[in-house]
Amino acid sequence: MKKVYRLEDLDCANCAAKMERSILKIEGVRDASVSFVTQRLSIDADDDGFEEIMKKVEKTCRKVEPDCRIIRG
Repeated sequence: MKKVYRLEDLDCANCAAKMERSILKIEGVRDASVSFVTQRLSIDADDDGFEEIMKKVEKTCRKVEPDCRIIRG
């Protein structure tokens, strides 16, 4: 399943790169891209367990950039 989410309060390109590298390590994630310029997260992950994968993605993003939020919905 491929989805694109808006990011809020992503402060720097370096943090975006760290998030992307960390997200790609999560089991079930096939591809991911975090763009500082567009403030977007694009993710391609397994359909089964997609919500659990997204919870891990959110937790990973908070570790790198505590103020950053993934706008879902």
